[in-house]
Amino acid sequence: MTEHVQVQAQGLNVVEAVNVTQTQMDFTADAVVIGSGAGGAIAAYELAKSGKSVIVLEAGRYVPAERMTEMTAVSLGTMYADHGGQANSQGDITILQGACVGGSTVVNAALCFRTPDHYLRLWAEEFGLTNISTEVLTPYFETVERNIWITQNEAWESSPGAELIKQGMEAAGNPIGHAKRNVKDCALTGFCFAGCKTNRKQSMLVTYLPWAQAYGAEIYADTRVNEILSENGQATGVTAEVINPDTGEKVADMTVTAPIVVLAAGPIQSPILLMKSGLANSSGQVGKNFACHPSLSLTAEFDEEVNDTVGATHSVYMDEFVLPDENGVGGFILLNAIEQPVLAGASQNPGTGRPYVNLMERFANTIRLITLLHDKNSGEVTYENGMKSINYTVDDEDFESMKEGLKVNARILLAAGASKVYIPTTLSRVIESEADVDPVIDALQNERSRYPYTSFHPQGTLRMGADPATTVVNPMGETHDVRNLYVLDASILPTSIGYNPSETVYALASYISDQINAAHP
Repeated sequence: MTEHVQVQAQGLNVVEAVNVTQTQMDFTADAVVIGSGAGGAIAAYELAKSGKSVIVLEAGRYVPAERMTEMTAVSLGTMYADHGGQANSQGDITILQGACVGGSTVVNAALCFRTPDHYLRLWAEEFGLTNISTEVLTPYFETVERNIWITQNEAWESSPGAELIKQGMEAAGNPIGHAKRNVKDCALTGFCFAGCKTNRKQSMLVTYLPWAQAYGAEIYADTRVNEILSENGQATGVTAEVINPDTGEKVADMTVTAPIVVLAAGPIQSPILLMKSGLANSSGQVGKNFACHPSLSLTAEFDEEVNDTVGATHSVYMDEFVLPDENGVGGFILLNAIEQPVLAGASQNPGTGRPYVNLMERFANTIRLITLLHDKNSGEVTYENGMKSINYTVDDEDFESMKEGLKVNARILLAAGASKVYIPTTLSRVIESEADVDPVIDALQNERSRYPYTSFHPQGTLRMGADPATTVVNPMGETHDVRNLYVLDASILPTSIGYNPSETVYALASYISDQINAAHP
């Protein structure tokens, strides 16, 4: 930031359902922003700073730091979409998204990567996005990195498990990547996924949203937009409902009349809202081209206790194989992660009953190394009869990439000194030596509901591009079909990028906000 705005010492002035006494609320503003995560918060700040009146509508709760519990099970119920149960139609990929003021930035691990140059060139060539070259976006990356404190981890932040994985990478000859995160003076509690109780994670909750509010933006939580309104091909506002999150009962109806509508509800809710509104789908691409970086995590057991529960949630990664090979087949990245027993036990450890209990009793002896798949955009989000569906499966080609990642992953863990490596599958699969790696992993089949995949990176359902026949959003972030309706979340990514997309969204949201301000001085 170049300016120093005055913000209150702690917390936001958020209107929650419990504060609402009217049954009908009607507002007028220069801009209404749907969603308060990475894209929505940055848009709210940039538009408010330019002098516009801004109203932010967030469907989720307001959970400030003092209400956070550092209990994963509680956080899943209060701060995640579908109470942490959002999944693909087949039910084998849990798709975790924040559903609270600040969105996923509140519950993510704060890991940041700039958009790979490879994809910026590809988007220019295949989607006509010559306006978001590396040269254009670099100042935006630099600005958000300064604003939300994106810096490389210090050595003292590395977790015990990450130190073992570094040893394994060195022994196996793999390059070590050192994580960058938007965390200031990390308390190393390992509870990033439950929200940062000390406010050291520089999420939208403690950065762009209070800055936006300092410029006059108003924030309404518990407020779900039902429809985007338009007249003569131009956005005019929204209708919404305020819902009590504890009872599910409607408290009030709301309308916001605004000549600028910013849609930033995320790659699953944003296309659904366009479908419900009957807008912006002349290309037939709304909801299509879904990707999500499904991941599997190997659990390694050591003879001695490791106690990998304190430190940076992510410390090291390996991206040697992330870009597509000469055949265009996607790759993978490896990433260490601290996970508390509830999340790790629910998503990664094989078996039930006594075998499960035995492993969890030795949780202090275990660490985890994730294989994150760089998948193709082969899925689709649909909305029929009031129900959403995420139609997506890991296809055979991507599954082979996953197997290659698991092999590299297993060899690193064995080289780090692990005595056993557990593969997360409904069939018990354990690797105990280098000789086991290829035969055990080669034997894995791409079977339905066999593997408990986890995804934190939905993206791609409202593609950006120059051609209105094949994309939904134009290169300036505005929908091809509806003037003054802008989209600022990961749904606009034309392709999967293989890395955590948060910094890409931060930069694109900043860039598109500039385009909005230029078009609406």
